Amino acid sequence: MTTEPGGSPRQFRSEVRVVGLVGTGVIGKGWAVRALSRGWQVVATDPAPGAAESLMGFVERAWPAAVALGLYPGARPDRVRFVGSIEETAARADLVVESVPEREELKRQVALQIDGALAADVLICSSSSGLLPSRLQAELAHPERYLIAHPFNPVYILPLVELCGGRLTSPAALAAAKAIYEDLGMHPLVVRNEVEGYLSDRLQEAMWREALWMVSDGVATTDELDQAIIYGPGLRWAGMGTMLTFHLAGGSGGMRHMLGHFGPALELPWTNLKAPPLTDRLSESLISGIDEQAAGRSVAELEHLRDRFLISVMRALRPYNLGAGRMVANREAVRLGAAARTWRPGMEVGAPLDLYHTQVEPDWVDYNGHMTESAYLTAFGWASDALFRFVGIDERYRAGGHSFYTVETHIHYRREASVHQELFFTTQVLGVDERRLHIFHTMYDRDGHRLSSTEQMLLHVDTEAGATVPILPGPARALAAVGEAHRKLGVPPEVGSRMSLDRRG
Repeated sequence: MTTEPGGSPRQFRSEVRVVGLVGTGVIGKGWAVRALSRGWQVVATDPAPGAAESLMGFVERAWPAAVALGLYPGARPDRVRFVGSIEETAARADLVVESVPEREELKRQVALQIDGALAADVLICSSSSGLLPSRLQAELAHPERYLIAHPFNPVYILPLVELCGGRLTSPAALAAAKAIYEDLGMHPLVVRNEVEGYLSDRLQEAMWREALWMVSDGVATTDELDQAIIYGPGLRWAGMGTMLTFHLAGGSGGMRHMLGHFGPALELPWTNLKAPPLTDRLSESLISGIDEQAAGRSVAELEHLRDRFLISVMRALRPYNLGAGRMVANREAVRLGAAARTWRPGMEVGAPLDLYHTQVEPDWVDYNGHMTESAYLTAFGWASDALFRFVGIDERYRAGGHSFYTVETHIHYRREASVHQELFFTTQVLGVDERRLHIFHTMYDRDGHRLSSTEQMLLHVDTEAGATVPILPGPARALAAVGEAHRKLGVPPEVGSRMSLDRRG
């Protein structure tokens, strides 16, 4: 195997089963939850008193958010081992993520410890939010495998991770890191030029400094400044960012017109990019303002609120394939695809099929604490998706211009379902011909009680033409085999039923 000048192999591990965490503060804990939700194991170390208990408590609190985003096969919150040293962590890891406090000398010392104990083909990724990797890697024996992987809080929800290599970082290391973080359900953004603060923090820092000036000068309170973002640009930024938003500000002339029209305003003294002195008076204004905004809510309560609304915003963007919504769709495809079983000629087909299970997600319940009507449709939709994947209808199939469209659905409700309750689904193919598919799903709880059922009729369509067409040969054979295996099953009594009032007499 060819090697880098430092003696390390040019190829680095890009498949991770065990991630080693050095430092378990806010960011390290977030990495733990994201890795566990991916189905990886976590080995962690931190010298702080009570660090192990703190980590496990955080995983327990954050796990509902991971469930809401969707767990990968093998995901469990208890796959964490806390060890007493960096060396023991490095010995077990396919990837080491360092998240110690943002002090350059400390990070250099910790990087040296990790580097000395780690296999040469394992990456070291620092969660630094602004330090230069060239300075942090300078004394390492294998500097080519060291880079920055800067996440955003909460790490277990927000998909962005900025990858920044130093002067000695190997291109192969960056490529391997990109593959790893994509597999982790994230959006790795490679910073093309090493710069302090990387990209996002430099943008956030500019706004933060201006906000400090406005509080310092008595122009606005902390609450008013947050309102100025929440009700305006923040909503646009979630889907389009800064540049595309300003492009639209130019009307039909786009960015060219916007620059000509608003460009002269850049010469006006609107902003103060140099931060104001952090005086006691300014600090007190910030702290008292935030206390008023928090209105007695603890940090843990606000974290829970933040997690719920972030997931809702991301899901709202999903149908438009924008921003984090695209990451939600990708996550769904990867985790469901990884869990899917695929039909093969001659295999024994379950009668009925048992392809999907999930939990009642927090945003699936109403004010009574029970699963809403629309959530039943969502859950049964995932059960249908599991059937489609079983017979070979996946993203590639749909990208080829074919899909099933539902034309009729009947749902029967028997028992209520509550948040985090486990749900199990069986699927029966009632009938299939060259263009139509008639299916029946039943939803159960862990104890085998029937909670609900749905009957659906679907048509196979050419999505470009908007017309029904024959099912393609591979899925057609699979559906025919499933239909034949299910022929011996009785027809559920709910099939074909309708609602009516008894008008006798």
